[in-house]
Amino acid sequence: MTTIPADRLDKLVARWETVQGTLAAGADQESYVRLSREFAELDPIVATINALRKATRERADLQQLVDDPASDAEMASLAEQELGALDPKIEELERQLKVQLLPKDAADEKSAILEVRAGTGGEEAALFAGDLFRMYQRYADRHGWKVNVLSASESATGGYKEIIASITGKGVFARLKFESGVHRVQRVPETEAQGRIHTSAATVAVLPEAEEVDIKIDDKDLRIDVFRASGPGGQSVNTTDSAVRITHLPSGLVVSQQDEKSQHKNKAKAMKVLRARLYDLERGKLDAARAQDRKSQIGSGDRSERIRTYNFPQGRVTDHRIGFTTHQLPYVMEGSEALDDVIDALTTEQQTSQLSAMQEQGHV
Repeated sequence: MTTIPADRLDKLVARWETVQGTLAAGADQESYVRLSREFAELDPIVATINALRKATRERADLQQLVDDPASDAEMASLAEQELGALDPKIEELERQLKVQLLPKDAADEKSAILEVRAGTGGEEAALFAGDLFRMYQRYADRHGWKVNVLSASESATGGYKEIIASITGKGVFARLKFESGVHRVQRVPETEAQGRIHTSAATVAVLPEAEEVDIKIDDKDLRIDVFRASGPGGQSVNTTDSAVRITHLPSGLVVSQQDEKSQHKNKAKAMKVLRARLYDLERGKLDAARAQDRKSQIGSGDRSERIRTYNFPQGRVTDHRIGFTTHQLPYVMEGSEALDDVIDALTTEQQTSQLSAMQEQGHV
């Protein structure tokens, strides 16, 4: 049976009942929002606890029927068959409950800042960066998230040297956090007359969008420069100093924004990106301090190595961190359920790793 202590489960159920009762009785707005969020987190856990306890009681009753010498032989045989079907159900409920009780990443429910940049490979890398961005855009649309491009630098052939966007919605970071890293593509470029396969790369960064309460930025730590925005080839986009470059002096991070005609709007967008990058920097320090082995680094934002290869001639996508391969490349690029399959595999691997670590420490 489950190795999670019964008193811990009892406390969770008791807390769920308390929160439910408080909400039903009425609470002030601030308390209502906080308790509603807590109830939403506890409700699926308590549902699993109740299902597990019900299945465990059924198992005990069936086992008693099988073990009782006075039991009718036919009834005992039926009970034994039901036991065989119940054991896997209990095992799955136990696994599900352990996953639900894993420590939550505080950033999982947040929206995210997505940054895609062309890497090695020239124009082909820029085209691939564009393909990746559109993949995430379609994926976001399918999940009902809102995508807002913050800045973009297009290449000569219609790709992107760099594109940064905010993706707003519930649980965005939880689904996209494993995408950070170097993505490699192997395909025949449209400009390749000999039909040779080229290899190029793009980097992806997914940062949890930070609120002002997450990251406090002192005005004295900022240097803000304004300048005239310019377009391709140095041509003037407008005649006012609307472009903004913000330097965060303690960290050395620099963010530039010139897409808007308004200096105020450019500053707001730049601050949004800066806040997310600072938040990611702090998370990275904590991740590094807590890391025990390579497996625990999945999704930590390490962008120094290739994480995934998209092989177009073979229609194959391989995630090198977990050795996961799918031959649904066209559907992955469409941001369909095939991309969910890759993300689900990475999530399961992380959960398995966390469970193993906690079991070694005797926590579950």
